[in-house]
Amino acid sequence: MDVKGSVALVTGANRGIGRHFVQQLVARGAAKVYATARKPERVDVPGVEVLSLDVTDPASVAAAAAIATDVTLLINNGGVAARQNLVDGDLDEIRLELDTLFWGSLHTVRAFAPVLEHNGGGAVLNVLSAMSWFSYEGANSYAVAKAAQWALTNGVRLELARQRTLVTAMHMGAVDTEMMAGYDVDKLAPADVVNAALDGLEAGQLEILVDDASRQVKAALAADPSALYPQTVAAG
Repeated sequence: MDVKGSVALVTGANRGIGRHFVQQLVARGAAKVYATARKPERVDVPGVEVLSLDVTDPASVAAAAAIATDVTLLINNGGVAARQNLVDGDLDEIRLELDTLFWGSLHTVRAFAPVLEHNGGGAVLNVLSAMSWFSYEGANSYAVAKAAQWALTNGVRLELARQRTLVTAMHMGAVDTEMMAGYDVDKLAPADVVNAALDGLEAGQLEILVDDASRQVKAALAADPSALYPQTVAAG
């Protein structure tokens, strides 16, 4: 997938990783970039086409797809982190994460798959997380939503192969964005994450593991669950 000359649409483009995607797509020579957000007035990158798009609203997604009929690259970046546990967390917040990350990605893929096919196949890049593969207390709902989004990515990759659409997943650890502002951990620079994602996309990779954290977590899936969750092993 060549970014130069592509027509890209980015969800959640008003801040964080999404804003960096828009900036780097422009810098790499994309022919057009649709920068979308629920509040499009917050998009502040010059030289792009701004669209209103709420991924949780199928009518909003369909309206965007009816306008952006020249898209060759769809980047599903829009996200939310409700930070809920599953047993006693707020069910409305848990649903919001699933509505945004799983259903939102499915809405956009379904709406733009015919557009991509009409324009030669193109590509879909889904912004996932190392938490696609592990949970920790206080953010278990996010892990569920990201795991569902990972499974979705694998499924639509199979379904869209017949129309020659590349479907790529990007996974990474903590990134220095507003969403992670309350966490005192080492964080990746969002510009570096986006650069790695676009490099991987141009190389035709199906899965991009941006950092050691994502690589280590994925490798740990082959081990016993106690390797990732030692606190759950009964003493003695």
